[in-house]
Amino acid sequence: MTAFEISIIVPALLAMLLVLSTHVPLGTEVLRRGIIFIDLAIAQVAGLGVIAADSMGWEAQGWMVQIAAVSAALIAAFILHWTDRRWPEVQEALIGVSFILAATAGILLLAGNPHGGEHLKELLVGQVLWVTYEQLLPVAAVSALVLFAWYWFRDHLQGFGFYALFAFAVTASVQLVGIYLVFACLIIPALATRTIRRRGLRIFSGYGVGIAGSLAGLFLSVSADLPAGAVVVWALALFALLFAWLAKKLLPRG
Repeated sequence: MTAFEISIIVPALLAMLLVLSTHVPLGTEVLRRGIIFIDLAIAQVAGLGVIAADSMGWEAQGWMVQIAAVSAALIAAFILHWTDRRWPEVQEALIGVSFILAATAGILLLAGNPHGGEHLKELLVGQVLWVTYEQLLPVAAVSALVLFAWYWFRDHLQGFGFYALFAFAVTASVQLVGIYLVFACLIIPALATRTIRRRGLRIFSGYGVGIAGSLAGLFLSVSADLPAGAVVVWALALFALLFAWLAKKLLPRG
């Protein structure tokens, strides 16, 4: 591993740690509530906000783009909260419909863009290996606020409060690592640790699965010159399977 490759992996790993910091605890709650695809839906809507801002000629890393992404995600969060109260029995289906509507709206907005296919690929798979330290700073600030709200006010984050907090976390993450990795970081560690009943141990184990998968995936991606986002998703899944097997045999469930 050369110094150049390490210089690429370090900021990418930091980006993954920031995403995992919020998505591991949020993922356990999403799994408990049975709204698995909320992450995909809100991430896709946040991405739609980015696409809409780009189509208006706003600077890719500018504040207007961030405002557009957060606004779109908060609107989606409000709508999903409203549908959850009104039609809870079909909430998961409505989340799926929201995802596909946002995805196809993005395709329509990019239809006349000669680089539309490239933009869509970046939005889905991300460019985690090309993350810069400057990009990490605002995401670190948002992640710190999300974690503070989650651990200090979790019992009060019912209804729209949870959806709004989720929207902020996802908006920050999706622009760093892409929709696929955001979803993987939310659901895969939560699935791997689902048999652990002690909350602290479950969160700690989820972080372990996420960090191990991220490290292995990033190193393999750089070494084999493969797309980082896709490789990390597979690495997360493999480490989750290994952990779930070990947890079933070794870890206490009480």
